[in-house]
Formats: sequence, C-alpha cells, structure tokens
Amino acid sequence: MTEVEGFAAAAEASRRELLAHCYRMLGSADEAEDVVQETFLRAWRSYQGFEGRSSVRVWLYRIATNACLTALQSRKLRPLPSGLGAPSDDPEGPQTMAEPGFAWLQPIADSRLTGHPDDPAAVADRREDLRLALVASLQHLPPRQRAVLLLREVLDLPAADVGQLLGMSTAAVKSALQRARGRIEQVAPTADDVSLPTGAEERALLNTYIDAFERADPTALERALTQDAVLEVTPSLSWYSGLETCTRHLRRALGTPGTWRMLPTRANGQPAAVAYLRDGEGVHRAFGVAVLGMRRGGIARITVFGDAALVAAFGFPDTVGAGVRALPG
Repeated sequence: MTEVEGFAAAAEASRRELLAHCYRMLGSADEAEDVVQETFLRAWRSYQGFEGRSSVRVWLYRIATNACLTALQSRKLRPLPSGLGAPSDDPEGPQTMAEPGFAWLQPIADSRLTGHPDDPAAVADRREDLRLALVASLQHLPPRQRAVLLLREVLDLPAADVGQLLGMSTAAVKSALQRARGRIEQVAPTADDVSLPTGAEERALLNTYIDAFERADPTALERALTQDAVLEVTPSLSWYSGLETCTRHLRRALGTPGTWRMLPTRANGQPAAVAYLRDGEGVHRAFGVAVLGMRRGGIARITVFGDAALVAAFGFPDTVGAGVRALPG
C-alpha cells in the first residue's frame, strides 16, 4: 500500500465519526462537512511529519476539534426556538419571526452517518449523543468545554489525551468537564424526555403524524401527542408547550386535506418526516424537515425546520407527486 493509499484508508475509516463529532461541536451538518474536508486536507499536508505518537484517529480528532474551535470563534451558538425564551401563551396570535439569515441548529440525516456496524461511527450512532435535544443543549456550553465533554464522555478519551489534544493540563480538563456537566444538567432534557418507544410504536407514531397532516386531521394528531408536548417551528422565534396550546396552533397549520405531503426519514437518530406544502398551482414543493421526539405513549416534541434546502440535503426531491411514498436511495 502506498503512502497516499495508507492515508486515504485511515482517513476514510474515520470520516463518519469525525462528521458526527464536528456536527455535535458546530450544530450544523453543512459546516461539519466543511470542517471534515478541511481536516483531511490539513492532515494530508502534514502526513509525512506524523510521528505515530498517537493513533491516526486521535490525530485526526485533534485537527478536527481545533478546526471546530476556530470556526466557533467567529459566530454565536445555533439555538432552537425553545432555547431563546419562554413559550408563547397565544397559539393563535402572530408569531415572532427571526431576522433573515439567523443561524439555527440544523438536523442531520441518519443516512450521512450510517456505516458498517464495526465502524466506530456506527457505534457512536447507537448512543444518545446525536439526539436533537442533546445537541441543542451542547450549544449552551463554551466551545472548549463542549470539546472536553465530547472527547471525554462521547469518545471516552482519557483526560490526559484530551489535554494533549487541546493543549490543556489534565487538571484543566477535569475542571472544564465538571463545569460542562453542571451546565448540561441545567439545560439538558431528563432521561424520560429522551427515552425511546419500541420500534413498532415509533413507526406507528410517525405514520400517525404523517397521516394526520396529509388528511388534515387534528383529532388524530392530538391523540398522538403527550400532555406536555412541545412544538417549535423555525424560523419562528415563538414556540409552544402543552397539549392544548400545541394542538390549537397545529389546527391552523394543518390546512385542508392534501395541503401537506410528507415522506418518512430519520434525523439525529430519531424518526422524522420531510414535508411538502401545496402551492397555488397544486404542486407540493419542499418545505422542510420535522424531527419527532418520542417516548413511550406518544410524541413529546415536534421540531420543524422550515428550510426547503434541507429537503435536498436529506436526499429528497424538490417536488413530489401524488404517488410518491418511497424513501430516496
């Protein structure tokens, strides 16, 4: 195997888990992809000087993490609406919209992170650390604390290795980890909020959600939600909490039968739906992606990303006809 082939094999073996790591750091699938490409370019340029004092995987993580920290110096956190203030108590009133270009947290398609079961990325995918609510909570941490938490608790790197990777003492790593854990306990969802239903119940709830929107059936949708359900729809800054409030707002959004078309997918290890909205000419055009937070008994959170560009990023077409039901690929 040539030097180029050796580097390419080592880099490709870590691609998906590096993408997952950078996504957790940045909250943006697009930015994470750019940083991974930058990481490989930097690594290749300095590969001849790699002395093997650590594994290629840890070396790549050092480059990627520092690239993420550099990127985070020039921008603010990427929140969800629920991270910006209290819920609205007027579900039928006007919504407060974010200014154009506001940087929201993005979902990431599971298909971008799915690898061979023996791939470290596949192992990472089976953990809870990519779930949307948890990635959102990471955004509340200062970048270096975020990096320490992910490297220690998601990747299970020893404190000494994390210190070498970030240029920190072991004591500083332990202190940063303690502060990060304390902050996450304040903002992260409880275990009940992230517990999953069985696979069969999850599929049934997703089908109910899609069917309720396509048939404009608020009663069916209400039955699928939990009493403490949360609804947020970017780019609106307004969000809603509680079954009654969420249902009143959703009744306005459902329209009439046929207003919406939806296709099932997965994002952040969670069930999701790609949404299409019928325009004045009767064409269903890309609207965005809805990620569903479920637990035993119902849908506890609906996070809708009203960004048509996400539909293509998830591998779906810009428009759909009446007979389209299959997943892409």
